[in-house]
Amino acid sequence: MTLSRRTLLTTGAAAAAGSLLPRRARAARDVITVTDVAGRQVEIARPVKRIVLGEGRQLITLSLVHPDPVSLLAGWPGDLARQDKVTYGRYLETFPAIAGVPIVGRGSEETFSIEQALATGPDLAILSGGYGPSLRSKETLDRFAAAGVPVVFVDLIAKPLDNIVPSLRLLGRVLGREDAAERVVQFHESRAARIRDRLAAAKPVVPTVLMNAHAGLSECCNAPGRATIGAFIDPAGGYNIAVDVLKTPFGPISLEYVMGRDPDVYVGTGGQHLAGTGGLVLGPGVDAAESRAKLQRIVKAPGLADIAAVRRGRVHGLWHLFGNFPLNVLALEALATWFHPKLFGDVDPDASLKFANETLLAVPMHGTYWVSLDGRGR
Repeated sequence: MTLSRRTLLTTGAAAAAGSLLPRRARAARDVITVTDVAGRQVEIARPVKRIVLGEGRQLITLSLVHPDPVSLLAGWPGDLARQDKVTYGRYLETFPAIAGVPIVGRGSEETFSIEQALATGPDLAILSGGYGPSLRSKETLDRFAAAGVPVVFVDLIAKPLDNIVPSLRLLGRVLGREDAAERVVQFHESRAARIRDRLAAAKPVVPTVLMNAHAGLSECCNAPGRATIGAFIDPAGGYNIAVDVLKTPFGPISLEYVMGRDPDVYVGTGGQHLAGTGGLVLGPGVDAAESRAKLQRIVKAPGLADIAAVRRGRVHGLWHLFGNFPLNVLALEALATWFHPKLFGDVDPDASLKFANETLLAVPMHGTYWVSLDGRGR
């Protein structure tokens, strides 16, 4: 999603009108004006009680700000239940009412039904443009505007590290949960700043990195550039070799190119979506030994087995969904310890995850989200 004022203009005057609330609502409720991550000024009448989501995984972000996020759902797409059954099951156990929330799409722009969304009677729509309606979805935005339903955009995909803080603060303001949002912001900023400031002071040698996305799903190598999960490499002190050849945010790079660059560090990304494919499986409910065994098999492939990263044992696995996850600073910590183990010897992403589970998350994360062949990692 491109979050710019130029793109905003394409939504037309009707989308702008969506920020104007009915006079009766303005008189009866606390009306605030917020600026979303797309730079749009939107009027919201609080308290917000019925939210429709453009992407099901946004529920996890809501859970960091509100103790019962399901109580706010008027409607949502079915992508979380379809793509991450373990996490959905844990939310279902904690919040049984989630089973009755109307489904308004499958987690893509094409499947999102504005008719079904409006039928839920929302007083706010939260969109991201990642896997649902975006700023380019003119008809959807116009229909929300005509119905008097304000729309705000958050972003954890296009610029995940840049936009996580404004997204959290936006949700805190909209829901009247500013203190809760600020606790998560502090968690993120204190850890990100430690890595940023230490790298700036030490100026270490920057290792070259191959990030093999959806590792094992296909032949080497599918790779991100500086978007989505690839956005974490530079801030963690690495150099992504894919950015020198990719002309798109995500795409294939050849094994010959990888062997020629001979990267210092290998990071495969994976998730439960790769279960049964031979790919790298990471995420909630996954055992570390299983992930490590799959990672070992992947890097034994001809060509990959010969690069410096594998020869020297600098082989790691990272949960792919950190590229669209509100606690993405955990991925930043893991990568920093892999790229600069001496400089960040005191950084412990496991301890950070434990703190988040105990103090921030409505539904704790238990599983394997990072792993290393040298035995470190969960």
